[in-house]
Amino acid sequence: MRNFTIYLALLLCLLASKMLGQETFEKRAKNIASKIETITKEEKAALKIEVEAVNNQLINGTISREVAENKKKALAEARAINIESRVAQEQENLKNLVQEKVDGKIKEQDSTRRYSFSFHKNKNKNNDKDSIQSEKRTTSQFVLAAGLNNLLSDAKLEDSDYRFLGSHFYELGITYNSRILKSDNLLHAKYGLSLMYNNLRPTENRSFVVNGNQTNLVVNAIDLNDSRFRNVYLVAPVHLEFDFSGNKMKEGKSFFKTHQSFRLGVGGYAGINLKSKQITKYDDTNLKATEKVRGDFNTTNFIYGLSTYIGYKETSLYLKYDLNPLFKDNAMKQNNVSLGLRFDLN
Repeated sequence: MRNFTIYLALLLCLLASKMLGQETFEKRAKNIASKIETITKEEKAALKIEVEAVNNQLINGTISREVAENKKKALAEARAINIESRVAQEQENLKNLVQEKVDGKIKEQDSTRRYSFSFHKNKNKNNDKDSIQSEKRTTSQFVLAAGLNNLLSDAKLEDSDYRFLGSHFYELGITYNSRILKSDNLLHAKYGLSLMYNNLRPTENRSFVVNGNQTNLVVNAIDLNDSRFRNVYLVAPVHLEFDFSGNKMKEGKSFFKTHQSFRLGVGGYAGINLKSKQITKYDDTNLKATEKVRGDFNTTNFIYGLSTYIGYKETSLYLKYDLNPLFKDNAMKQNNVSLGLRFDLN
């Protein structure tokens, strides 16, 4: 509806790690994604009931059409706030999960013991499952990505107005992976839906101010503890993926599995801006104050861009670039660019 910082210094550390506890990590990440989906469904269902009640009032003539429209708008906004509030906790859980992974706190001792105990018993069953999975032309993955975010001003990044380590992005989504060739495992089409969160933290005690059709960074009269500008997008990414996992033979038959070796993806994305919000924090007479301002801020409503990733197995280095400017009519064109880690979890 309308709502993690991983620094660039962690990229090589994660890529070089042995991915211990991967199954535990995947399971916990999928559980969080499932909770987020459940929250959205619950709030949408509740909103539907509330809207139907308003429609009944309109049909019965107890309220006017104008009052009904105002009520439905207020109900939709309230449910959007509920979703943002409930999902925020799951996003924090997701952030902590990745940090545990980075710190090496996620172990696979329990799963190792379980598998060693039941290996002989379930050997044939597991082989059958792998065989069935390898025959599928289309599979699905949960996508988790996070990293650094910034703006290119007139295609240049030097002297950025935004903190390099303070500005970040993260992405949650579902992607489908279809093998293009029937008898070869190299080419795959990847497509799906993602929620993208792009955050910018201005430097030099500044925040955004709207002046007509221009959105400018201005110095604040008071000292800010934090200034953050967030945009949330719903996008449809599409990639052509080169998967070098190769083909294997089993009982004279080709055997295909993905995400077993190096992968390269090239493509792009397109979508809509769901929400723009500016958050400022400061001290006010010995009290800590937080202001959240929502609006369009003259941002581009329809976004599109190019993206690519390269990595090994589930983990990739991920680069995205918006072809559209962040602000529609600003004199200086500024395009969003993101660099981070991407996990495609089967």
